[in-house]
Amino acid sequence: MEPSFQSLSCAVALFLSITALYYYLSSKPNPHRNLPPTPPSLPIIGHLHLLKPPLHRTLHRFSQALGPVFSLRFGSRPVVVVSSPPLVEECFTRNDVVLANRPKFLSGKYFSYNYTGIATAPYGDHWRNLRRLMSLEIFSASRLNDSSPIRQAQVELLLLDLCRNSSVNFSRVELKSKLSELSFNVIMRMIAGERCSEEAGEFRGLVSEAFELCDAANPGDFVPVLRWVDFGGYEKNLKRIHGRLDAFFQHLIDEHRRDRGNDSMIDHLLSLQESQPEYYTDEIIKGLILALIFAGTDTSAVTMEWAMALLVNHPEVLKKARAELDAYVGQDRLVDESDLSKLNYLQAIILETLRLFPAAPLLVPHMPSSDCTIGGFDVPRDTILLVNTWAIHRDPELWDNPTSFNPERFKDGEVEGHKLMPFGMGRRACPGSSLAQRVVGLVLGSLIQCFEWERVSEEAVDLSEGKGLTMPKLEPLEAMCKARAIMRKVLSK
Repeated sequence: MEPSFQSLSCAVALFLSITALYYYLSSKPNPHRNLPPTPPSLPIIGHLHLLKPPLHRTLHRFSQALGPVFSLRFGSRPVVVVSSPPLVEECFTRNDVVLANRPKFLSGKYFSYNYTGIATAPYGDHWRNLRRLMSLEIFSASRLNDSSPIRQAQVELLLLDLCRNSSVNFSRVELKSKLSELSFNVIMRMIAGERCSEEAGEFRGLVSEAFELCDAANPGDFVPVLRWVDFGGYEKNLKRIHGRLDAFFQHLIDEHRRDRGNDSMIDHLLSLQESQPEYYTDEIIKGLILALIFAGTDTSAVTMEWAMALLVNHPEVLKKARAELDAYVGQDRLVDESDLSKLNYLQAIILETLRLFPAAPLLVPHMPSSDCTIGGFDVPRDTILLVNTWAIHRDPELWDNPTSFNPERFKDGEVEGHKLMPFGMGRRACPGSSLAQRVVGLVLGSLIQCFEWERVSEEAVDLSEGKGLTMPKLEPLEAMCKARAIMRKVLSK
């Protein structure tokens, strides 16, 4: 006998009622625990209705009312937010091992190959092996020195492109797309050498789609009933994009396997696969490639765009940086990576940009593997921990005139303790920070050395933040540039 529509409706209503009761009871604080302070929440969704973009600013407002450590509930998932250096130090010294896990989100299942990639893998032997590989074989000083010609060549292509219409007069340029393309090409050349196939343009579009999916909050990660029905088709899109990315990566690996060279990261990983085939599988290699692309393209491009926006808004800083480059490098050759450590004012500009506009304003979330305490409060295992780096970087108790752009505050090149942490801290800090510093320093140094820069109008460039995990500018940066004499020497060679 088939169920009637009325009985089916009753069953659905009962299921929803039980679900609502479960989430309501699970969202009530445990009276036997000393949990961090929390604002009132709603059943099922918790505090999700209170979260407005940009998230780091919303959480900063909460901290002003609740203190430097507080708790929220994103649907069924508990969240603790910290926003003071002493608490950060406590997290990543005494609690560093406990907090070395990552929460699992649906995007990690696909883009991190079922949570086996370095960004999402749980803390343990596998993650330690990946981290050791990244530190010693990919981001070591010798490896980065070997790949420096790749970055230099890509920067020179950018300079020539900008010079095309600005060799005589100022011309208007949109920098966001150019910096994004440069960052992408640098990473891809390091990964695959010169063998980027004809499908590279299509692949870059897929990466952009993947970024957008990761940037967008997936309600199913916080309210599981929405995942069961694939609310908004989020998982369907993840599967589609992952399948096409995976096919592209497999094609690259197979191509390098047939015609082995020695100049790319894929070649090196394939040599490791020969000695340890059971560990360095194709999936592990593809996961490492995708992690490098995700972590190394958008973050560097965003940082360079913010830096240039700040410089055109502060011509006196730009002038001082150019004077340093002219004095140390001169105008007979282009700045290169070996110069960067000596360019103290350029480094100060980069640090000040990272302070004001960190590419990861909430870092990458952590998750305790067991119960712990932070700031005297109990934090249960499997809680999502967020560090509001943006709030710490702008704390008036830590910084003089915290919202002003003032590279002179870093004139000594030293940063105290846990006040500045654009690349994270502890065991899971970004392993590619040294590469990022080289790329950002080389590009900014070259743009300052080779061009005059001005604003498009008398009005200052808008520094409003857009939506996204890497805190992009709301409006892509446009500026006026004119080639300096050094570019004529470069073009004549």
